[in-house]
Amino acid sequence: MEGRPSRLTTVRLTSPVSTEAIAALQIGTVVYLDGVVYTAREGVYKRVVEEGAALPEGLSAISNINFHCSPAAVARPDGGYEVGAVTATASFRFSPWLDEWFARSGAKIIIGKGGMTCEIYRRQFRPAGAIYLTTVGYGTGALLGRGIKRVRDVRWLSELGIAQALWIFDVADFGPFLVESDLEGNSLFERETAKISAGLAPLYEGTKSALLRRYGETDDRSDELI
Repeated sequence: MEGRPSRLTTVRLTSPVSTEAIAALQIGTVVYLDGVVYTAREGVYKRVVEEGAALPEGLSAISNINFHCSPAAVARPDGGYEVGAVTATASFRFSPWLDEWFARSGAKIIIGKGGMTCEIYRRQFRPAGAIYLTTVGYGTGALLGRGIKRVRDVRWLSELGIAQALWIFDVADFGPFLVESDLEGNSLFERETAKISAGLAPLYEGTKSALLRRYGETDDRSDELI
């Protein structure tokens, strides 16, 4: 099928990921990461975009991969940290900051949960030459934690707390993730949802509408699916 790998394809990317490597990705491809990945979500976005705070010096030179997540981090006696797991958070709410965030951070890969929309990908990701990787479901936080080899640094921990601070990780074999969007702004989730929705009408043909329903409920099965 056009735009879809003929079989499950797996690739490894090393940060900072090159433009050529990103351009070669197809939606639905499985990705594992090596190198450096950093976390940044609404607390960091507000601090950088709205308050004008500077990102750590040299960050963009070693990583262009921003993970929307909360780490399960524990301080060690030597002052370092152990991260046993990372839990992805939903990315859709971060759209208001993305234009300036891409300009300030140089991020080319955003990782998170649930993806965004083709409209956001085409309006905000495509001009920045960026794509979105999604986690592969609930319960993978500990699996992803195995790929975190070292905490390089953490910024704004006392001000923002563990979940919202900016963490910089050395990672190896970090994944799996799925390519949810490509450089054209196509979405894996939207493509697959459209295919499923196309078969819903025949499936429900002949069934009666519900006699009782709660406020706002609909008989539109595509709305129900979404």
